Amino acid sequence: MVLVAAVALGAAAAWPAAASSLWTGAGSLYADNKARQVGDLVTIIIVERTQATSTAQTQTGQDTSVNFGPVLWNSVPIVPGFGLSGNDNFRAGGSTTRGGSLNARMTAKVVEVLPNGNLVIEGRQTIIVNDEEQVIVVSGTIRPQDIAPDNTVLSTYVADATISYHGAGTIGDKQEPGLLTRLFNWLF
Repeated sequence: MVLVAAVALGAAAAWPAAASSLWTGAGSLYADNKARQVGDLVTIIIVERTQATSTAQTQTGQDTSVNFGPVLWNSVPIVPGFGLSGNDNFRAGGSTTRGGSLNARMTAKVVEVLPNGNLVIEGRQTIIVNDEEQVIVVSGTIRPQDIAPDNTVLSTYVADATISYHGAGTIGDKQEPGLLTRLFNWLF
């Protein structure tokens, strides 16, 4: 037992004593980690659904008739008269419906802090699977109070939002109309 105490005492004497902590002091223990300044990151939760329907109906019509003939003293016709009449009717209608949805989660960077404290963000995410490239680009302005405690913002809270999703690759190329189809569409 004495030997263990002597070894421990010798080891303690070899290294100088210093107080240290696991806390680095880089930030407050109670502060949140929300994006606030240029270069900070914020996660955008994209939940977008669009549905648009447009209907148009048009109906026009016109009836015209004209009678000619010489008249004596404004009441007795001298020669039988002749007349022209015609009508034109047009009716058309159409409707279109289009919808889509996009659900994604991506991180954007604060690129500017506006004088009122709002944050301008931009983010780009590229995913390549089997030579198919899919790109999501998000930009817009967010308010600091719309940032959740976990540093996320719903896309519905992004003002002046531009959300772009497009892909390129073999499948995307096959979805384009062929050369002859495009030529006939252009001609007709």
